[in-house]
Amino acid sequence: MDTKTDQLYQFFITEFPFNKEGLELFVHSFETKKYKKNQPILHFGTTEKELRFLDSGIIREFYANNEKEKNIDFFLANEFVTDFYSFVSDKPTRKNQECVTDVQIRTLSKEKFLHFLKEYTCGKLFVDEIFQRIIAKKEQDEFCQFINTAEENYKNLLQHKPLWLQQIPQYHIASYLGITPETLSRIRKRIF
Repeated sequence: MDTKTDQLYQFFITEFPFNKEGLELFVHSFETKKYKKNQPILHFGTTEKELRFLDSGIIREFYANNEKEKNIDFFLANEFVTDFYSFVSDKPTRKNQECVTDVQIRTLSKEKFLHFLKEYTCGKLFVDEIFQRIIAKKEQDEFCQFINTAEENYKNLLQHKPLWLQQIPQYHIASYLGITPETLSRIRKRIF
């Protein structure tokens, strides 16, 4: 493994420094898996049993019932795509995750992760920090979705998440914004 170019290694060395030996062992413990477009990664009602780091591709996270789906997040390369609440609490997830494109993911079982938590004190820091980031992001996203108009939320994506708008199909973006694809098309025409 070339640690200078490995994105998972770089993520941890920057954000959650283990000692170097521990970090290399940790990163080497992940297994690589490939999934096809439209293949599910996580299902409502299951309990999260692995950490997943997205090497390439796009994954959408959504709520669903028999009548509709609502996209709540998207993940692009070099992000964790784990439902950390379910992972840590051992409670079933309310979310679904599905591949928008073919993806490559690295996974680590909860069992191996718990071993690293015992072995390296910075593992606890990882869990605490990830939870704080998730809560802050969720709070901000929910507030914006509630307080802003769909057009304001679209402009926010233009400013803060332009890759979403370049790489994710517009009907998925419309679902995320809580509008129809036709309404999204009208918003885009007004802006551009």
